[in-house]
Amino acid sequence: MVVRRAAEDHLAAYHAKRDFSRTSEPRGGAAPAEAGSRFVVQKHDATRLHYDFRLELDGVLKSWAVTRGPSLDPEDKRLAVRVEDHPIEYGEFEGTIPKGSYGGGTVMLWDHGTWTPVEDPHEGLEKGKLTFRLDGERLHGEWALVRMRPGRDRSDRNRENWLLIKHRDAYAEPGRDLLAEVTTSVKSGRDLDAIAKSGVEWIDGRERSAAPPQDKPRRGKTQAGPPAKPAKRLRR
Repeated sequence: MVVRRAAEDHLAAYHAKRDFSRTSEPRGGAAPAEAGSRFVVQKHDATRLHYDFRLELDGVLKSWAVTRGPSLDPEDKRLAVRVEDHPIEYGEFEGTIPKGSYGGGTVMLWDHGTWTPVEDPHEGLEKGKLTFRLDGERLHGEWALVRMRPGRDRSDRNRENWLLIKHRDAYAEPGRDLLAEVTTSVKSGRDLDAIAKSGVEWIDGRERSAAPPQDKPRRGKTQAGPPAKPAKRLRR
């Protein structure tokens, strides 16, 4: 019960930002029966194209928006902005978030697998250096997330900026642009355009048709049609 309440508390910001009558994103809220170690990378074509990097911890997915996506080159230090925790079920989501909604755009499951922390992950998050190994379909080996010092810009003070860095190991490939080479989903084999046009989503590990978003009626107004025009008078 303690773990479940903690997961629900972690998701308060996630729930507050979304209208689930419009978006098919999973609501989540209950911690899984057993702790897992999954990771997921979702390619997200929102206001700006970016990659959402997520690590399972404490019954939720700890999440960062990586502006230019992960790189296999240890010399590349990719900006990763910490965002709200997401439910575990989000790791299976692939589809389209309606325009006008938070994060509106197309989401692709670009990679998934398991992660293993090199040191205590809670201490790493608190101290600002989280080192781990990935075993996915596309990303492997040792990586690190390193928190940056707050900048003088006010916009930087309201967010946590981290850097996602590939460590030098057998899986490092300097100069290789994996993101340009691999542009399809690990789940469905589709690219972003195909996902946006198909109307088919992956939710909770199952494929289903995406229902069109329903716009809420405005308060104080009915959904009746326009008033009828008065009948024309017949001339005698």
